[in-house]
Amino acid sequence: MILYDRRIPASLIEFGIQIPVRDSRCIKTFQALLDDPKLKSLQKHWHRDCIVETLTRDDLLRVHSGEYVERLYSAALEKEIISTFELIDAEGKYYRYTPETAARPLTDLFERLLLKAAGTVQAARLALQHGFCFSFTGGAHHAQRDFGNGFCLINDIVIAPRKLQFEKKVGRVWIIDVDAHKGDGTAALTAGDDSIRTLSVHMAGGWPLDCPAVLADGRPHPSFIPSDIDIPVESGEEAQYLERLRAGLRKLEEGDTADLAIVVCGADPYEKDELPSAALLKLSLNQMFERDRLVYTWLQERNIPAVFLMAGGYGDEVWRVYAQFLLWALHLRYEHIA
Repeated sequence: MILYDRRIPASLIEFGIQIPVRDSRCIKTFQALLDDPKLKSLQKHWHRDCIVETLTRDDLLRVHSGEYVERLYSAALEKEIISTFELIDAEGKYYRYTPETAARPLTDLFERLLLKAAGTVQAARLALQHGFCFSFTGGAHHAQRDFGNGFCLINDIVIAPRKLQFEKKVGRVWIIDVDAHKGDGTAALTAGDDSIRTLSVHMAGGWPLDCPAVLADGRPHPSFIPSDIDIPVESGEEAQYLERLRAGLRKLEEGDTADLAIVVCGADPYEKDELPSAALLKLSLNQMFERDRLVYTWLQERNIPAVFLMAGGYGDEVWRVYAQFLLWALHLRYEHIA
């Protein structure tokens, strides 16, 4: 099952934001599926084309602080977006941001991000119904309880299971994060809660692990709160990536099983990803394919419904990562349908 609402661009360019999230990662991935004759004929079976879920303040308040949520719904919103997307540098100059080219005000971005986060909830419901769903939105794993961070304003990865737990649709949830960066917000937001177990395989250095250890107000920086299972990978250790991930998955299942798995399936570990902060991890296209097949197969063998989120992926080549996995997965799921 694929959740892809073509009304929602991936790019942020209409807001004047120059971060290299390209529309091509969605458009070319989806086109690759439609170019396959069998999948084209079965599109009505695997494609859901509209995000109909909505999020309320209460949904955000299960994850984020009241003070932060209030700022998001107030005149402070623009400041929060500027901080989260790092649009002003230490010298007070615009960074990767040209407001004079924007077609829409920056504050309109909040509604889009709410819709994308709602897509994660909807994709999770589809996964519970069908066993698997890949969402073309979602994966904002850096958003913290009190602030946005790393292009992530609200943490849909935690909002979704908290909403489903509130509705008593699920009890225990696993979050498997294979994005290039540590899933720091997710780890902090679920720390000490046995109902959500987190695994993150990520760059051993670089952002966010090079952040100051203490926030401006003197509190410890939450990016350093560990996941339940952290698997740091140094540059040059890419050949060991898959075996370390496999070992981490074995450790993940040492406790109780899960009612749902959320996979943060970022393409930014790919060697042709264009985000500078992801450059310390360079997996080949084949290694990315093996990564995604490993996680998918491991979860399917254990009959755990899985929602995969597109998450991080920057530049013109990352669509190939998603396309190769989805072509394989959909053919596997529909192999018995003529």
